[in-house]
Amino acid sequence: MPDYRSLPAVNVLVAHPTLRAALAESGREAVIVAVRKALARGRERIAEGGASPSIESLAADAVASLGVRPTLYRQVINATGVVLHTNLGRAPLPDVAWEAMAAARDYCDLEMDLAHGKRASRLRGIVEPLVEVTGAEDGMVVNNNAAAVLLGLAGLAGKGATAISRGHMVEIGGGFRLPTIMEASGSPLLEIGTTNRTHLADYRQAIDDGAKLILLVHRSNFVMSGYVSEPDTVEVIALGREQGVAVMLDLGSGALRKTTDCGLPEELTVQRAVEFGFDVVCFSGDKLLGGPQAGYLVGSHAAIQRLREHPLARALRCDKLQLAGCVATLELYNRGEADRQIPIWQMLTAESGELRARAQAWCQGIGIGEVVDAVDAVGGGSLPDGHLAGVAWALRWDDAEVLLGRLRGGEPAVIGHIVDDRVLLHPRTVIPRRDDEVVRAVRSALAL
Repeated sequence: MPDYRSLPAVNVLVAHPTLRAALAESGREAVIVAVRKALARGRERIAEGGASPSIESLAADAVASLGVRPTLYRQVINATGVVLHTNLGRAPLPDVAWEAMAAARDYCDLEMDLAHGKRASRLRGIVEPLVEVTGAEDGMVVNNNAAAVLLGLAGLAGKGATAISRGHMVEIGGGFRLPTIMEASGSPLLEIGTTNRTHLADYRQAIDDGAKLILLVHRSNFVMSGYVSEPDTVEVIALGREQGVAVMLDLGSGALRKTTDCGLPEELTVQRAVEFGFDVVCFSGDKLLGGPQAGYLVGSHAAIQRLREHPLARALRCDKLQLAGCVATLELYNRGEADRQIPIWQMLTAESGELRARAQAWCQGIGIGEVVDAVDAVGGGSLPDGHLAGVAWALRWDDAEVLLGRLRGGEPAVIGHIVDDRVLLHPRTVIPRRDDEVVRAVRSALAL
């Protein structure tokens, strides 16, 4: 049985001279916690058959742990060529969004009208820029797009059925399926049509069968082709108006500018969806919009007001940091500064010559590897056919998986991928100010 008697008592270790400065700087309570953890590590070492640590080493261990603050996430450099990489947090934030969030971290006028000293809505600052950029009558924001869809279903359909084509029954990231969200809203699912073909008559029959809402889902993360058919969007909206049934669109990707301008396939923009006349359009904030995670809802004033007053709106609301970042990002579009200041649009509009020059500079930095043509992608459940011609720094090593692992384990972590037994690092998704860090990380991983 392990003998722990050689370990000092907590109060003895706390009184050790090595911890004197720590007591003054961090306080007695923090030092006691650090000492107890150091002793626990000492007991583990003894239990595994190791020698009992000295009181000096235990004190040094406690001091070292006081200087390390654990964090949930590590910052990484995305060199995968996938702009909206869900596993890496999707859209990197614009500087102005981060600055706005930092300004709101202390007390702020979140729900106060400073001019009159009375309570005000926390959403008051989001409506004007959201309406300006989308052209909608009204708008609001909740925690994410799944929450936006949930609120839309609950607020517009209630306990009534929601009609949806089987061709729109999608699964989003993490295994969440739209029918599950619909079930949680309290609105029964009324499936119509088939996977590949749905007709206007199917929607009319659904209304006759009691549907209180029609939900259309934009295919932002997959493509259907071949023997497929569905009614024109305008026809479905007209039918809803004729029958007094709201029509909602889950747009998903949230593009606020034309994607064709940077060589990508055409994506339905929020502005165009609003022009169609949907009662409500839902979309994400951290995909093609390029801001913080959020779920936006825009549409007619009557529909948005119903959602704003629904009890779920409070449960799904954004905190002050999200709201500050959202407003700052939307204002970049309204000021015509999106391409220059929103990182994902800087990446998507980057010139091929600029990307090649950066990759060549990486390669020349340590004289290893070569620059090759590569394919970059939008990612993040947006534009499934959205590929861009790019370049990459190709590194051949004895074991590509080992090299990839070393890059992930470095500081900072660099995330690439393997093609034809070579590690590829794409400059498109690396923020230019971090180019030197990429070179240093590769040099360290190769032990040069």
